[in-house]
Amino acid sequence: MSVLSRSVLVLNQNYEPLHVCNVRRAVVLVSRGKAEVIDRLDRAKSLLRSVSGVHDVPSVIRMVYFIRRPRPVMRLSRREVFNRDRFTCQYCGRRTATKDLTLDHVLPRFRGGGHTWENLVSACRVCNHRKAGRTPREARMTLRSEPKRPSVTPASLFGQYLESQPTWAPFIPGAERVLSTD
Repeated sequence: MSVLSRSVLVLNQNYEPLHVCNVRRAVVLVSRGKAEVIDRLDRAKSLLRSVSGVHDVPSVIRMVYFIRRPRPVMRLSRREVFNRDRFTCQYCGRRTATKDLTLDHVLPRFRGGGHTWENLVSACRVCNHRKAGRTPREARMTLRSEPKRPSVTPASLFGQYLESQPTWAPFIPGAERVLSTD
C-alpha cells in the first residue's frame, strides 16, 4: 500500500471526528492552511519526500475552521444489522463469522413485517432455518435482545478503523468500548 493512500482521521475545529481521508488529501489541506497536523505516523517508518523537502506523514489532522454538517443517520444494511447485534445470533447467542450469519425478519415479510431496524435481527443459518416463516413465539424461540435502531456515535462511525489505527482512540469518543468488545 502506498503511503499516500493510507488513512488519516480528520477532526473538526472542536476536535469532533468528521471523516477519514487519504494522506494525499490531508497533506493538501495542511499545506493550504486549512488544517493542522495533530498526530503523525511513526517517524522512523514513514516519511513523505517531495520537491520542497521531507515531511512527516499525518495520521490525525484538525480543521482550522468549523465545518457545519448534518448529524449522520445510520443506514439500514446487512452489515450494520450484524454490527448492531455484534455478529451474534439473536436466538442461540452464538458468535459467528459473517458468512454464516443471515438476516431474519422477526415478523416475516409475507405476514406484514417490514424491512426495518425494529424487525431485523442477526441469526445463524440453523436458527433461521428452524424459525422459518413463523414468529419467534410460534417457533418457541426467544430473542436475546429487542431489535431497535442503533444510535449514531463517533465510535460506531469510526470504530471499523480502530483495529488498524489504534492511535486514533483518544480522538474518538467511546473508542475504548469498541476496542474492549473485540
